[in-house]
Amino acid sequence: MERRSFIKKAAVGAAAGAVAAPALAQSQPTINWRLASSFPKSLDTIFGAADILTKRVSELTGGKFNIRSFAAGEIVPGLQVLDAVQAGTVEIGHSASYYYFGKDATFAFDCAVPFGLTSRQHTAWYQEGGGRELTRNFFKGYGIVNFLGGNSGTQMGGWFRKEIKSVADLKGTKMRVGGFAGKVLERLGLVPQQLAGGDIYPALEKGTIDAAEWVGPYDDEKLGFYKVAPYYYAPGWWEAGASFSFYVGIKEWEKLPKEYQAALECATYEAHIGMQAEYDAKNPAALARLMKNGVKLRTFSKDIMDGCYKAAQDVMNEEAAKNAKFKTIYEPWKRFRQDQNMWASVSEAAMLDYMIKAGRK
Repeated sequence: MERRSFIKKAAVGAAAGAVAAPALAQSQPTINWRLASSFPKSLDTIFGAADILTKRVSELTGGKFNIRSFAAGEIVPGLQVLDAVQAGTVEIGHSASYYYFGKDATFAFDCAVPFGLTSRQHTAWYQEGGGRELTRNFFKGYGIVNFLGGNSGTQMGGWFRKEIKSVADLKGTKMRVGGFAGKVLERLGLVPQQLAGGDIYPALEKGTIDAAEWVGPYDDEKLGFYKVAPYYYAPGWWEAGASFSFYVGIKEWEKLPKEYQAALECATYEAHIGMQAEYDAKNPAALARLMKNGVKLRTFSKDIMDGCYKAAQDVMNEEAAKNAKFKTIYEPWKRFRQDQNMWASVSEAAMLDYMIKAGRK
């Protein structure tokens, strides 16, 4: 019911923008917001989601509702975007919720948890599987309304200075990896480091860290990790479909005219879909270029994957046992994941498995 209502409102808002923009412009107030992003402008695919949002909101409101986007560090550091929205420093932010894992592990569900949902599955969970209601109830406690804001798809497992063949090889490795993944890998002896995107390369270059994960070939190529860490691993089991989000202060959201609310929510969906499409289109060519530059592509061994899977289940079950907010989302989320994986095994996964093997003949 909520989804059908939103689509009707969005359609009405879009029609108003296309057919009667002058009338809307005359009858509605001029509103100017600032958006703080957790990402640098050089990462055009992730930061680009904010650009899509600001452009479409302005178009849908006849230029009366304007949002100006700022890259990480221009207003606040990349890892402080949620705090800036909560404090009212900016009206809206674009970030990844697992950056705030240290506040409460429950934040991670809005982005990604180890061995979690793919991009399509996460969108289905948010839109139709109760995810929106569950996460919004959680964010309400922080004075924030959350919206879908893009997805990277399944990410890569990161860049390493040396080959990692077994769980034993992880011990003592200092790796830039955030949120839940860091806690899981810590169980296996790895030393997690939390760094914003722009700080990763200098740390790798100086040897402050031994390994780092970011997103995937297109972004990783831009950041130049291959120049200092030649081994590139897959898959990023901690980010099967990392979903980014727009965060709006509840007080600011409630001030908006209904037409502006509809325009904003409609624009978040465009930004969400646009990011995933762009990554899917650009990653294959980027990976091919990386391989030509001598990158050594590897997949994590079964020993590592099995060890990480077990550690992940242990960590999440322990968190659910002590954190009621986490458990409230984890239990229905886990059931949704099980159903989705069962369906995928006989549909998309089966088809892809055949097509990949057939293409190699």
